[in-house]
Amino acid sequence: MEGIRDLREEKRQSRLVAYGRMVMFSHTVFSLPFALAGALTTPKGFPGWNTLLWVVVAFLGGRNSANAVNRIVDRKIDAENPRTAGRHLPSGRVSLAEATLLALFFFGLLVFAAFRLNRTCVYLLPLAGALFLLYSFTKRFTWLCHLFLGATCAAASVGGWVAVTGTVSWQVLLLGAANALWVMGFDIIYATSDAEHDRIVGLYSIPSVFGVTLALVFAAVAHFLTLLLLIGFGIVVGLGLFYYLGVGVIGVLFLYQHRLVRPGWLEKVFFASYTVNQIVGLVFFIAVVGDFLVRGGLF
Repeated sequence: MEGIRDLREEKRQSRLVAYGRMVMFSHTVFSLPFALAGALTTPKGFPGWNTLLWVVVAFLGGRNSANAVNRIVDRKIDAENPRTAGRHLPSGRVSLAEATLLALFFFGLLVFAAFRLNRTCVYLLPLAGALFLLYSFTKRFTWLCHLFLGATCAAASVGGWVAVTGTVSWQVLLLGAANALWVMGFDIIYATSDAEHDRIVGLYSIPSVFGVTLALVFAAVAHFLTLLLLIGFGIVVGLGLFYYLGVGVIGVLFLYQHRLVRPGWLEKVFFASYTVNQIVGLVFFIAVVGDFLVRGGLF
């Protein structure tokens, strides 16, 4: 009996691992730092651990429901692309019913967290749902799909601020714009690996429409503007030296990733677009929290 229980437990764990990989749970470090930054940089100071907890829960619910929806909508496209045919839905490792339930579960988590935060968060739920759905279809009709993805991710930054203040202020829109352009930049880099396939099947992306060379220019410009917006955000909310040191490190990481990927040399696309930017997210988190602590934000 013990062996049967162990086998069942192993199967349950393997399903959880499959679900986590399908929604790329490990990539949470991309935008969670921006959500926490939005919560920690409001004029109200430290929002309290309870609020921060619900910000994290809301972020996890929103991010993972959006990723599950994207996998569902793109399952047929993924099946036609040799690079993505092995993903969980096209390969049959996760069923459509399972993915749908997963998307509903995580969106329910977002809804519950919004009700635990404030009324404005609840009012913004339809907008969040619309963003989750719209992004998944954008690559079918516009090369601005990268910007739509960025805008969807930027909801984390704005959401963190709204969770604490109950309002959408112009200051946090600078952080949201930085978040959006950062994601747009590295998503363009990632899309260079599918430029030829997307062009053949009629999917829109900046690399498939404008070519890899110009796409990398778009990505570099997006990341340059990200730095300017991060500096601007720091100025308007009164952040200190520790924050700007972090932004400087992010600038170095941007330069590094753009040296890794060049036309005709795309072997390090995944490392440049994902691994390096996971480090960017962590550096930004350290910069914001470190500056918060230096300025006595917890006391």
